[in-house]
Amino acid sequence: MKKGIHPDYAPVVFRDLASGESFLTRSTVKSDKTIEWEDGNTYPVYDVEISSVSHPFYTGKQRILDSAGRVEKFNNRYKGFGKLG
Repeated sequence: MKKGIHPDYAPVVFRDLASGESFLTRSTVKSDKTIEWEDGNTYPVYDVEISSVSHPFYTGKQRILDSAGRVEKFNNRYKGFGKLG
């Protein structure tokens, strides 16, 4: 690899805000926040909204949306739209 053209690839802790889980891996992301990891070392921490720990595709749990209630709410809101008189 050429020197000076690639971003730093260093250990980073990713913290899943949805589940509270954290995992240590290597990445090129930057963060000003740090965390002390289980091994006693301090690493930068990067907060993510969702990861494989909390994503419905990986967990098999899926939220059920109330689509029938949404349709009724929409119909009630726009029931008189477009009618003359």
